Amino acid sequence: MGKKFKFLPTLFAIITIAFIAVGCSSESSGGSGGSSSVDVGIVLPTKDEPRWVQDEERFKAALDDSDYTTEILFSQGSSDKEKQNVETLISKGIDVLIIAPHDGAAAGAAVEAAKDEGITVIAYDRLITDTDAVDYYVTFDSIAVGEAQGQYLIDNAEGTGIPLYLYAGASSDNNAFLFFEGAWNVLQPKIADGTFVIANSSEAEALKEKAELSRDELGKILGQVTTNWDPNEAKNKAQTHLTAASADLKGDISILAPNDGTARSIADVFGKDSAITSYTITGQDAEIASIQYIIDGKQSMTVFKDVRTLVTDAMGMAVEVLDGNTPETTGSYDNGAVEVPAKQTDVIVVDQENVKAELVDSGYYEASEFTGLE
Repeated sequence: MGKKFKFLPTLFAIITIAFIAVGCSSESSGGSGGSSSVDVGIVLPTKDEPRWVQDEERFKAALDDSDYTTEILFSQGSSDKEKQNVETLISKGIDVLIIAPHDGAAAGAAVEAAKDEGITVIAYDRLITDTDAVDYYVTFDSIAVGEAQGQYLIDNAEGTGIPLYLYAGASSDNNAFLFFEGAWNVLQPKIADGTFVIANSSEAEALKEKAELSRDELGKILGQVTTNWDPNEAKNKAQTHLTAASADLKGDISILAPNDGTARSIADVFGKDSAITSYTITGQDAEIASIQYIIDGKQSMTVFKDVRTLVTDAMGMAVEVLDGNTPETTGSYDNGAVEVPAKQTDVIVVDQENVKAELVDSGYYEASEFTGLE
């Protein structure tokens, strides 16, 4: 598209943590012990998204040089399956559970079962809510992710009255609220002063004068613009919104898309509408397909969350627990029941100007995975 891309500088440092795990647990809480026991159980939400398959590979690599054992299970978008996975890992004698919940509230029952067995519970990337059975939380700074997305739209806005299309993740995912809250933090003043005009949410329009939104108010907006992290749902919503949009809500537009999978689907829809002359669209996760979209000018940016660092932080925390130490934390998150000690990992904005330096030169991806990369 014709929108000029601009680099948004951010502070980012890949934190290199080397940990050496010694000893092998032969007795584990709630398990059978012996050669069949597992030290660290890991539950990820689905194998259907590239992001989580990538995390699986990083977790496997993280324990290559360790004497500790791990098992990784996928819940495939089912809270029932997630609970079964946790029960399976409990039966194998795990001492630490690392879990990225499918549904942050529904996961409470699963982690409470683990906690009852004396297992340390680490929420990974997504916060588990409304339970005191969470010991630690390893995450990217979700507010900062949304703020980076919103700021990118502001930095690439020209003029006033720019139609702004809002999309969000799943209402069952606490991170979706945090991402949107971060974006709203920076976008709201520019909505209030007329730089942007909300194009697809009457709830957001009604709240445009409010700089800070309550959880309920955020929920009302998310209820209108949720994609449920589903590219097909995002595509259908985008088509519906474009069909309903008047001519003054087309032309040069801005799109807040919550992650890369939804961004590509939304971009495909808007890119095919002849009344859309240019668009700036956000993303998140630095998926290979979206990096190619960025190179090709079909997606404007992505928020790069270096899974290598997040996995290292999570496994480093698990090893500290196994070694009988107290893990280092950098803050805390209110999950509705308790303040959960957290370790946060920084993020970086990637667009056409720095994609090679941040994702190829850094060794995260191989240049051969892309075409047209300069």
